[in-house]
Amino acid sequence: MRTQVGIVGAGPAGLLLSHMLYLRGIDSVIIESRSREAIEATIRAGVLEQSTVDLMTQIGAGERMKREGFVHHGFELRFASRSHRINLHDLANGRVITVYAQHEVLKDLIKLRLATGGQIHFEAKATGLEDVTSETPKIRFTTKEGEDKELACDFVAGCDGGYGVSRAAIPEGSVRKDYFRIYPFGWFGILAKAPPSSDELVYTHHDRGFALVSTRSPDVQRMYFQCDPNDSVDNWPDDRIWEELQARTAGEGFRLKEGAIFQKGIIPLRSFVSEPMQYGRLFIAGDAAHSVPPTGAKGLNLAAADVHVLARALTSYYASGSTDLLDDYSRTALRRVWRAQHFSWWMTSMLHRFYDGTEFDLKRQLAELELVTSSRAAATTVAENYVGLPLT
Repeated sequence: MRTQVGIVGAGPAGLLLSHMLYLRGIDSVIIESRSREAIEATIRAGVLEQSTVDLMTQIGAGERMKREGFVHHGFELRFASRSHRINLHDLANGRVITVYAQHEVLKDLIKLRLATGGQIHFEAKATGLEDVTSETPKIRFTTKEGEDKELACDFVAGCDGGYGVSRAAIPEGSVRKDYFRIYPFGWFGILAKAPPSSDELVYTHHDRGFALVSTRSPDVQRMYFQCDPNDSVDNWPDDRIWEELQARTAGEGFRLKEGAIFQKGIIPLRSFVSEPMQYGRLFIAGDAAHSVPPTGAKGLNLAAADVHVLARALTSYYASGSTDLLDDYSRTALRRVWRAQHFSWWMTSMLHRFYDGTEFDLKRQLAELELVTSSRAAATTVAENYVGLPLT
């Protein structure tokens, strides 16, 4: 098999890249280890920046998102039992966010890619990359029937997350350096059949820890609260979950609307960046290159930004033979990645209780929250980062 761009992974980065290349007349093939059904059934939250929404719309993948997504012009910061609204629309020059779950994005992209003749090899496990520093890199993979195959290409896009073969193909130490920060807490997440408790997202700082109130649909709500990452969902019956969420979000007469909980899970929090994001003719993007704590809502959006840069660079190469943009891919992408890492770390540090912290640390957090909700300049910094930087 041969193509121009071989893509490992059918997550947001791989699917977006494949379709963007298609629109520019560049062939690609996607190798994906999971089945289509498994991808579309993995429920994950999604807060889409304005630039991501614009990109989805431009490539023809935004129709259902526009119809079913929830456009939010702001969000609430709740602390000391009081609520303060960050007006994104006003502070960020009309830019807003859209709440639309990641698995719904993937459904739309898979459907669009297949409808336009895209090649996605589901249940095909990439087993290794070869010759990535040559002009003819190869992806070795095993099909769902157990056959060993080889995909030869001009370039490889590694979009296969933190446990795939792509990042591992960049020699650690001599070429690649990984940067980590592990947080001493996680998020206990639930999905509940209940009406919305708020028109917008609510981020809460509380003595007992952080909580987040979000939405999934008019009938299904997603909520989180800070927890020990080594805790077990078995320790949290539904009554205890609601008691904890009610306690952390209470104030000014606010009360969550409860319902049947049908999904529970604990998410560890970490920050991670791998540098560089390229090696020879291998380019990594999305979770293969970086991850952020979900507090800043940047994961999927960073993947979209990465492949926007990569698609532009590949387009330039095939149009003119120039490698200038390809050579600059890592530097360009990492500039935005580190900006998002800082914002995600800042939001996480401001809103969560650090259990080894002192009363000084708690007072400092409250002072910081007072600043971002009373100073227009500080609130503007939050808003501009939250809605996301322009892609170009």
